[in-house]
Amino acid sequence: MERESMEFDVLIVGGGPAGLSAACRVMQMAQEAEQELTVCVVEKGSEIGAHILAGTVFEPTALNELFPDWKEKGAPLNTPVTRDDIFLLKNQENASKIPNAFVPKNMHNHGNYIISLGNLCRWLAEQAEGLGVEVYPGFAASETIVEDGQVKGIITGDMGVARDGSEKDGYMPGMELRAKYTLFTEGCRGHLGKRLINDFKLDEGKDPQHYGIGIKELWDIDPAKHEPGLVIHTTGWPLNESGSTGGSFLYHLENGQVYVGLITDLSYSNPHLSPFDEFQRLKLHPEIKKHLEGGKRVAYGARAITKGGFNSLPKMSFPGGLLLGCDAGTLNSSKIKGSHTAMKSGILGAEAVFEALKDGKSGEEITSFEERFKDSWLYKELYDERNFSPGMHKFGNFVGGAIAYFEQNILRRSLPITFHDTTPDYATLKPADQAKKVNYPRPDNKLTFDKLSSVFISNTNHEEDQPIHLKLSDPEIPIKENLPKYNEPAQRYCPAGVYEVVDAEDGSGKKFQINAQNCVHCKTCDIKDPAQNITWVTPEGGGGPNYPNM
Repeated sequence: MERESMEFDVLIVGGGPAGLSAACRVMQMAQEAEQELTVCVVEKGSEIGAHILAGTVFEPTALNELFPDWKEKGAPLNTPVTRDDIFLLKNQENASKIPNAFVPKNMHNHGNYIISLGNLCRWLAEQAEGLGVEVYPGFAASETIVEDGQVKGIITGDMGVARDGSEKDGYMPGMELRAKYTLFTEGCRGHLGKRLINDFKLDEGKDPQHYGIGIKELWDIDPAKHEPGLVIHTTGWPLNESGSTGGSFLYHLENGQVYVGLITDLSYSNPHLSPFDEFQRLKLHPEIKKHLEGGKRVAYGARAITKGGFNSLPKMSFPGGLLLGCDAGTLNSSKIKGSHTAMKSGILGAEAVFEALKDGKSGEEITSFEERFKDSWLYKELYDERNFSPGMHKFGNFVGGAIAYFEQNILRRSLPITFHDTTPDYATLKPADQAKKVNYPRPDNKLTFDKLSSVFISNTNHEEDQPIHLKLSDPEIPIKENLPKYNEPAQRYCPAGVYEVVDAEDGSGKKFQINAQNCVHCKTCDIKDPAQNITWVTPEGGGGPNYPNM
């Protein structure tokens, strides 16, 4: 097919903290060297920030490096953390506050800020455009251009394709965006990053990547209950009842609002578990309920999180580009933070690419990136916390937390041994008949809600007549294999009601229904399906959630 083509020096796929930091840094260096460079950022969301979802307590380390004058420039860091509380939820009624002296030091948030990461990304995009970067939201990168073993750029998705594959009125073929170097910063489980890891064997000799599913709501609360800067984390109930690990957060930001959410590790084994319903149940606990009662839920979202840490980091360089941020898995799960690490990886990537371009290179692998990474505080931070995620998975939150406390507070360095978790998340499910059933309460529509009303306030929208972007390698597996063995867990692990097992209209039995219109692009299905039968690909550009202030 004949496609229009544009060429750049640097192409960045994904308008999140890693990609935008890379864009800003490479242009800063170009201006300092009085060298002209063309830099482009493509983002599948309808606007920068539309698909950005994180906790977020933000550590400004990398932002201080990128823009030392960020306060004067108006970066949206408005609520410094004033207090940290951590609770062990013993059951659905009781909780104990964990004394600060017994909290691993990485969980202390002095000097950090409660922010909307989406709003920070909008601000970073403004800085990038001010530096001369071309930023194109609404354009989904659907394919990677690989020629002679080198990545040469990407192809954006076609617009105006009908469900049956025919071309509708106003059809527009995708464009070829070519570059000397392409940086992939798509966030957790990026669909092009996933292919690059496989095609270039970037994860050889590494532990499998591990993930959590983070589900989050934004609430307007009673002003009398609002305490700007209060950070609350919990562990224990409800996840411990269903044999999972993870924890919750509740953050008081500005304007009388709080973020509340639950992270469920996707290494869970009980196929009856529903992360969405675990989160709804969490809000009924008195320690959480007291903040939300009398308030109003105003936004909802969900997103997978890379949690494997240092042991799961793939090689990040390949001919023609780099894999950065959560696309590679740079989140530090012991801090429950990935924004500062993503930004730093973007900065390091930009510096390596600029040096390569200055030396006249185009498409050769930037082998110097690994050394640059190893010399950075990012490498040290991730290496020092390499035991956290596998420790939590192997030993549970209580013993794993005790090991983290010993490393961080007593030894003040990591143990001389390294824990490993070599079982991928999709392979951990028990057969349904060997697992405890979980009974979830019906939503009360005050504190707890159903999936469809939640998806509604995520402002999710897709062009209805377009190819389904959730691809089944074998359409028969969900009913023939997953249903009898695991009671088809997609019905429960999806936080948006995308997957249903329904009666076939012709009376032939059960069928697997995909409501792709509901998809909030969390990628959980791509990760957790036990048959690895579901592949998430990009829908038409601009489709998906539109998160406000998240």
